[in-house]
Amino acid sequence: MPDHPVPSASARALVTGAYDIHVHVAPDVMPRRIDDLDLARRFAAVGLAGFVLKSHYVTTAERAAVVRKVVPTVDVLGAVTLNGAMGGINPTAVEIAGRQGARIVWLPTVDARNQRDSAAHDPPGATPPMWRTVQDDLRARGIATEPVEVLDDRGRVLDRVRQVLRVVAAHDLVLATGHLSGTEILAVIRAAGEEGVRRIVITHPEFTSQRLPVSQQRELAASGALLERCFTTAYTGKVGWQELFDNIRAVGPEHSVLSSDLGQPFNPPVEDGIALFADRLLAAGFGADEVRTMAVTNSRYLAAPGA
Repeated sequence: MPDHPVPSASARALVTGAYDIHVHVAPDVMPRRIDDLDLARRFAAVGLAGFVLKSHYVTTAERAAVVRKVVPTVDVLGAVTLNGAMGGINPTAVEIAGRQGARIVWLPTVDARNQRDSAAHDPPGATPPMWRTVQDDLRARGIATEPVEVLDDRGRVLDRVRQVLRVVAAHDLVLATGHLSGTEILAVIRAAGEEGVRRIVITHPEFTSQRLPVSQQRELAASGALLERCFTTAYTGKVGWQELFDNIRAVGPEHSVLSSDLGQPFNPPVEDGIALFADRLLAAGFGADEVRTMAVTNSRYLAAPGA
């Protein structure tokens, strides 16, 4: 594996007790750097509280329960992502995931209409996402699903989406917006508020297919949502570090939550992601209290609301 930066001891200490709400680890349908059991052990070793298992294709609540039993000192949490493999906008899948103890429901990512239709290109030198190969293979074999819609042709939130939102609210789950467009996100977030959803994350708003302007990010923050700032979005060149820092400052650190989005074999170790992010932020002039709010306070609000 390539050489990677190593977090400073001060950054490690600063993010102690944080959750990483967005990791991609084995078992998966594509190669990953580490599996969930070994990652839990590494989190314990560096003082991180837990992580959320993200998959674009399967629900992970059962896996999380097994890992928690093996490594009880780390709070590993499950999730479900409403792509085609899970039946798209599927309230039954969300209900079952909720009963199994899942924590986050991601709206469509790789199968979102916005992602499928996006004409945006990664900046020169950016590393493409690993799931693109899987999606291309499904299309080539003729077994890809249709894009997953969240709005009707008049821009109204679909009834089935509202069903999902009601299930999310009933289980007090976290709603994450996946790879939806800005227009879709704003509509769904309004509906989520009407349906009683309490915790909302705007998934990597700087990602290539989204690139939400600061004006939209501020509007979403004003609604109570947290803006997820993923380490990999900048580390892999999909957004410049300075632009990311400018966005955080413009919206307010108190409205951001840090995650790594790590697990790819060519990227840094997953357990290093939050601390590496902290080092970058500190070097850019953010205060230690601001970094701890984004890394620890806000991640615990999402992952462990009763803590």
